[in-house]
Amino acid sequence: MDGYTPAQAAAVTGLPLAAVHKAIDNRLIRPRSARSRGSVRRLLTKEHLIYLQLEAEGLRLLPVGTRREIAESIQRSPNVDMMAIGNGTVLLVKCKGARRKVEGQLKQLAHIEEMVVSDPEIMRGTPVFKGTRIPVDLVADMLAQGATGEEILKGYPTLSEEKIAIAPLYMRAFPRRGRPSRGPWQGKKAKGRKSYPLSTLPGSA
Repeated sequence: MDGYTPAQAAAVTGLPLAAVHKAIDNRLIRPRSARSRGSVRRLLTKEHLIYLQLEAEGLRLLPVGTRREIAESIQRSPNVDMMAIGNGTVLLVKCKGARRKVEGQLKQLAHIEEMVVSDPEIMRGTPVFKGTRIPVDLVADMLAQGATGEEILKGYPTLSEEKIAIAPLYMRAFPRRGRPSRGPWQGKKAKGRKSYPLSTLPGSA
């Protein structure tokens, strides 16, 4: 990838999307702008994701100035295992674990992308599970409405437990644009939203 969207960063690090945007708006990290299909996207680097991973692990409790210094240090030395921040009271920041976690999550995200295809000839380009005509967002919505994996497998036996598990995460990393179509499973009160962190999925690092 040439960069990662804020949504992908949120899915990889576990940070709320709003927290990712806040880090950008506070200029803790500075994405580059890229045009895609007539719109401008903000793309983050792997180093940005490492910083955001540290934020997810508690760094956002520190003052903004200290956090900005850490983010800039990671940009300058992305492979450092530990950095010392401050003059008087020195803060030691361990980066190695966050870097390894991000690298593992990015591999898992790439694996998830391989399980999904978007083809204009299939469901008008709606992302579907490879080898099927089953939209990923349909499965994610069914889970959000309280359906269990077992119930979904009974209705869609060509799926697998892994494919069902990745649906919410895929939709978080690659959110659909525009107003979603209304499905027959919608209109009922949700029983609870299920989420599956990358690290809990089969084959995760």
